[in-house]
Amino acid sequence: MQSLTPDEIRASFVNCSKGEAKRLPLPTAYDAIRWPDLDFLGWRDLAGPGTAYVVAPWRGEPTGLVLRVGNRAGHGGRKNMCAFCLTTHSSSDMDLMVAPRAGAAGRNGNTVGTYLCADLACSLYVRKLKRPARVQPEETTTTEVRVARLQENLDAFVRRVTAPTG
Repeated sequence: MQSLTPDEIRASFVNCSKGEAKRLPLPTAYDAIRWPDLDFLGWRDLAGPGTAYVVAPWRGEPTGLVLRVGNRAGHGGRKNMCAFCLTTHSSSDMDLMVAPRAGAAGRNGNTVGTYLCADLACSLYVRKLKRPARVQPEETTTTEVRVARLQENLDAFVRRVTAPTG
């Protein structure tokens, strides 16, 4: 992912007001972000644990989404799979994340939700730069294939959030 300035990050959000985008917190350790290792920038709001943010390159432009964090993905020791990177996690490391749709649909309460890695470190998992707590199923694909799959899944989610309703 190409590096973005704080102003570019805030200007990229499509499913909140401009005022909300100006006030949203940036990721902690912003200066330490390893942009070349990312397919999207994802972070949680430490002051408001019910909110997360994703900024992804989409159609040649950075596109930011505000996500509301819902319930954990199940109970106890169940394992679940992230919809973006297909990493399996215990339910304690997976969250339902819901994005208000862009535009009038979102203002009317329409949302798109999916289960994602709670830490939003999908890019690092597919590159094996970070290991999840749960042992992963054996996968014989290359890093390039895993990255492409992540990008396709991310693209589909952003498309669903930004698509006009009709």
